[in-house]
Amino acid sequence: MPTAGSPGRLIPHLIGDGPTQMAIDTMLLAQATEAPVLRFYRWDGPWLSLGRHQRHWPQHWHQLTQGGRLRMVRRPSGGQAVLHAGGLTYALIWPSAPRRRKQAYREACQWLIDGFTQLGLPLRFGDDPALAGDSNCFASATAADLVDPAGVKRIGSAQCWQRGRLLQHGEILLDPPPELWQLVFGEAAPPAAAPAIDLLRLEQQLIEAMAMAWPEVSWKELPLSEDERDQVEARSRSDGSEVAAIDSTI
Repeated sequence: MPTAGSPGRLIPHLIGDGPTQMAIDTMLLAQATEAPVLRFYRWDGPWLSLGRHQRHWPQHWHQLTQGGRLRMVRRPSGGQAVLHAGGLTYALIWPSAPRRRKQAYREACQWLIDGFTQLGLPLRFGDDPALAGDSNCFASATAADLVDPAGVKRIGSAQCWQRGRLLQHGEILLDPPPELWQLVFGEAAPPAAAPAIDLLRLEQQLIEAMAMAWPEVSWKELPLSEDERDQVEARSRSDGSEVAAIDSTI
């Protein structure tokens, strides 16, 4: 855990496109020193994010992107494709994370378990083996993921390590769109989360849960600076080119 008196940065909620969101997380990871960073965000319409090393996906995704049903972007974190629609995404940057991956996942997810428990939805770690194959991140729940009492995967997480610093991405599944999910993955969408869990309350509850889980950290909301926004704009242009490259190779 972070040492006593550590500063922590909360980035205000942002709705944006895929290249911008990934550029922000990549920039925050690159400049991380000692302070952990946490942010929640949503996407400006349906997006499909591909894992950093994902090289194979269904051919029909090309028709969906060409038809304007969704857009695609590559994440800096690993794992398989995630459909960002009707959910909430989080990014945690942890400069001093434990190097053992399983330990890092567990310590980086405990606040999520605590927060959802307080909202009346207890979660536990999944127990499926981490096998390559399915292009859908939510098709299985490994020890890096959190499932509800019915066995539904509610939070899928993936990591990116850079010179000892950790970026953990996670998608919180709340109300997945049934029709689009079926079109993308060829299977029925997972059921929606409890209707009592509204987005604004959830985000605040999770921030409070993080403060409780990491009491040594003094969290402060700090928006992106002008210089950071310039960096994000430059990175997002590069990511936008990769999106075009992804689309052309499907």
